Amino acid sequence: MEGFEEKDLKYIWHPCTQMKDCEELPPIIIERGKGCYLQDIHGNSYLDCISSWWTNIFGHSNPRINRAIQKQLGKIEHSIFAHFSNKPAVELAERLINIAPEGLEKMFFSDNGSSAVEIALKMSFQYYQQMGKTKKIRFAALTDAYHGETIGALSVGALDLYNKIYKPLLIDTLRVQGPDCYRCKYGKNRDSCSAECFEHMERKLEIHHDELCAIIVEPMVQGAAGMKIYSPIYLRKLRKACDYYDIILIADEIAVGFGRTGKMFACNHADISPDIMCLSKGISGGYMPMSAVLTTNRIYDAFYDDYVKLKTFIHSHTYAGNAMACAAACESLNIFEDENIIEKNRDKAKLIKKLVIDRAKDIPFVGDIRQIGMITAIELVKDKNTKESFSWKERVGYGIYRIALNKGLLLRPIGNVLYFMPPYVIEKIDIEYMVDKCFESINEYFGL
Repeated sequence: MEGFEEKDLKYIWHPCTQMKDCEELPPIIIERGKGCYLQDIHGNSYLDCISSWWTNIFGHSNPRINRAIQKQLGKIEHSIFAHFSNKPAVELAERLINIAPEGLEKMFFSDNGSSAVEIALKMSFQYYQQMGKTKKIRFAALTDAYHGETIGALSVGALDLYNKIYKPLLIDTLRVQGPDCYRCKYGKNRDSCSAECFEHMERKLEIHHDELCAIIVEPMVQGAAGMKIYSPIYLRKLRKACDYYDIILIADEIAVGFGRTGKMFACNHADISPDIMCLSKGISGGYMPMSAVLTTNRIYDAFYDDYVKLKTFIHSHTYAGNAMACAAACESLNIFEDENIIEKNRDKAKLIKKLVIDRAKDIPFVGDIRQIGMITAIELVKDKNTKESFSWKERVGYGIYRIALNKGLLLRPIGNVLYFMPPYVIEKIDIEYMVDKCFESINEYFGL
């Protein structure tokens, strides 16, 4: 009789997975979760160090969010969102607008991060077409960017792992050299950085500003690039440049929103407001697929006219404004407020960093430790002095991932970068266990 693992391999094609790897390491079938732990069908427990792809910010089976969804389920689970609405959607939109960076005043619902990016790109493109600035048809994005995996989102991404094979299909995007604080070419460290690297953007904008409708960035942290953390000064300079050249600034806060960087939104570190902000992942506490695009009244007003003039934003998702997802998101915001989450996270982040630094000091392969809020990254290198990286073919991260699983940790390394983005409900004992087992895995992999 086939077990769940065998049936999984028989019927399912997993995302971001080389299925041949599953011949040696079959899929782990999760049966339940509680707090920051997952449990498989064999009773093995795993500390979810990455909040299951950065979404479950308040842990698994959170009792407050459970109750909110159960309560909503007794009213309405989902209804069409075109010319219809629901109470949780209205409440969520009002509350997000009230806490978002100043100037973001309208909200467009969708169901995942890539879709949110597609909406932002289409919205900014159509805006300038309707404003009569028809030459503004291109987008600019940073090197090492990641913005999702639909065609438009891939077009503004820059990681070959995701988009190289699809390049014949992609939109022609202006690529700009982005910040790299670990390998800074200006001889600065993060504390002394004045975002000198912004000169690359300045030169590109001087030449191409007339054709650009939008610039999209991941504020403060380039996630899939290996949690590359950069200075808020870069964002301030970018906001000023976008204003000067009349270019829409899109902030992709899908991964970094909702407290991940130590503030509710990453843009808050720079005290800037984007023209469009994309949200997803943690928005519903990791419970329901959901995303939102926040924008200004200036952009919204350009679409406001008689229907026959074709200024309507013809874009829709079946599950936009899903009532249960909105109810979960509203309760997630309640938890932030009631339990003083961001303040409590500061102490947890300090503990994580202290423990990581203590354990890393005798390991010759730890090149960089970087942290912002509840994101901590450990970059492994061949040589600390030259900062030479391991090649992706060496699969250093994957090797450590496999060892960590046997020790009860769910890591999801990005190449040779290990990182922690645990649920905010993680406690001191869990943090100590997480760091300890991670470094045990590193030492075991390298034979130290």
